[in-house]
Amino acid sequence: MPGVSRDQIERARKVDVLDYVLRHEPNNVKRVGSAYRMKDHPSIEIKSGRWRWYSQGLYGKTALDYLINVRGYGFVDAVCHLLGEWAQGYERTYKPVLKARKTNVTPEPKTELVRIPLALPLHHKNNERIIAYLQSRGIDKGLIMDCIRRGDLYESAYKHECVFKGKDDNGKTQYAAIRSTTSSFKGDAEGSNKKYCFLIQPADPESSTAAIFEAPVDALSHQTMSLYGYIPQFDGWRISLGGTSTIGLSHFLETHPQVGHCVICTDYDEAGNRVAEQIAELEGITTERSIPIHGTDWNDALEIVQKAQRTHNRAISFARDERR
Repeated sequence: MPGVSRDQIERARKVDVLDYVLRHEPNNVKRVGSAYRMKDHPSIEIKSGRWRWYSQGLYGKTALDYLINVRGYGFVDAVCHLLGEWAQGYERTYKPVLKARKTNVTPEPKTELVRIPLALPLHHKNNERIIAYLQSRGIDKGLIMDCIRRGDLYESAYKHECVFKGKDDNGKTQYAAIRSTTSSFKGDAEGSNKKYCFLIQPADPESSTAAIFEAPVDALSHQTMSLYGYIPQFDGWRISLGGTSTIGLSHFLETHPQVGHCVICTDYDEAGNRVAEQIAELEGITTERSIPIHGTDWNDALEIVQKAQRTHNRAISFARDERR
């Protein structure tokens, strides 16, 4: 039967994924810390012995997995490509393309792996530390408590991190964004499905407008600024992408067909501007760009405005004392 032998398969499975990409895609990888990231898919991290596609919640251990699930090879094509051999009596049916894909949204892999189960951090007995932390970032306590009451935010048991949850239409948690309260760490819980974003629902769930952010803290900062009158009032949906992947936004728009206008509030930096351009090119919606009034993101803006407000209040208080 045309195909590959068991020996060929075993040899192909021994090819290390990092060795493969450094040899065959050297211009498509960049070193980030102790790992490598793919330039055409920045959410793919590769180390020796494993690869992980964070935006899709997928992972693998071999170059064979990588070729099939990221690059779209057929099984036989992938084995033969890795070995530099070809299967007798087998005609190639797929011409591999290893160049960066040009698309508005992160492409879905052609072959699905088993998704990693979502591993949520354990709950702490209370939420005192994350409440204090988020308030220290300028976020209104009432808005924080609203998130906790809805079950969209809690404090992790051991590291006391902020855990922001994304749920499916049945209310089941499918995603979690984690923000440290003691360092700059931020990332997704293992097994998160980025189709399900952290959302802040407006008073009117039929609202046709959504504001798009990179992180939950920015969404809550924008909501605080609107509440305090620092910016014009906004009562549409607020969506956190969990970074710069547009997978969550695409899924949200599919499940909320009434939303036809997006206010793009991503960070005012290279990555934020790039994803803003991608969102603006999506079909079926109108968009506008809203950059932070100060700094590079909306939490920067909130903290700067509040600091200026405190300085102004102290000056007024001092002037009053001088007149007495």
